[in-house]
Amino acid sequence: MNQMQTEPLIAQRLEDGVLHLALGAAPAHPLSHGMIRALDAALREAEATAEVRAVLLHGEGRIFCAGHDLKEMARHRSDPDRGEAFLTQLFEDCSAMMLRLARLPTPTIAAVEGIATAAGLQLMSACDVAIVGPQARFALPGVVNGGFCTTPAVAVSRVFGQKALMELALTGTPMDADWALRTGLVTRVVEDPLAEAQAFAATLATRNPGPIAAGKAALHAHIGVPLEEAYAIATPVMVSHFLDEGRLAAEAADARWR
Repeated sequence: MNQMQTEPLIAQRLEDGVLHLALGAAPAHPLSHGMIRALDAALREAEATAEVRAVLLHGEGRIFCAGHDLKEMARHRSDPDRGEAFLTQLFEDCSAMMLRLARLPTPTIAAVEGIATAAGLQLMSACDVAIVGPQARFALPGVVNGGFCTTPAVAVSRVFGQKALMELALTGTPMDADWALRTGLVTRVVEDPLAEAQAFAATLATRNPGPIAAGKAALHAHIGVPLEEAYAIATPVMVSHFLDEGRLAAEAADARWR
């Protein structure tokens, strides 16, 4: 087997402030326990590295990510507890990684060329922005296999409406890129999502990181709370933006040219 077939992450490259994370184990890029741990470690490092100004996540080819590794799960059915301990650890680690991705101070962008299904759709939805190709497809197929995509629906429910979410979760039917754009599941549909995502991430990497980190945290805090509480959360953060050293330096430089 070559590296692309076996390694959970085949690329971790920092370029012009953008950390590129490419999923391995092609062609399905299943979210194995090893991949979950590798992603979590990479995100931890990104959070601790000032040079990382944006994170780009990409699963190359016709499958962005096929969700959890069902073969890996099946191997633990012969455990004395039928795999309960393994599954508990797997889903706890996955939830922690998804939370880390969603709450990363830097902007996160998913580039999706093909299928994002189950936990693969969860992974895409945990990113701030999803730039996808016209051949991309999206599904929560748990019901088709006798289950339900309960944890994937947590991330997906945060990005678009309940009716569309229910259509995905209750039918298990793959939806196309036009449907995803129309319902708000994705940000853009373009012919070359990776190139578009790279350009977008490079632009975001030039922005002042302090206000972005504080702004993202405030946005997550005020979504879903009453309007009065939302303004109470957002107002002091807004004040801090205008006192940020990077902004003050930019204002001073701009004033010299007036």
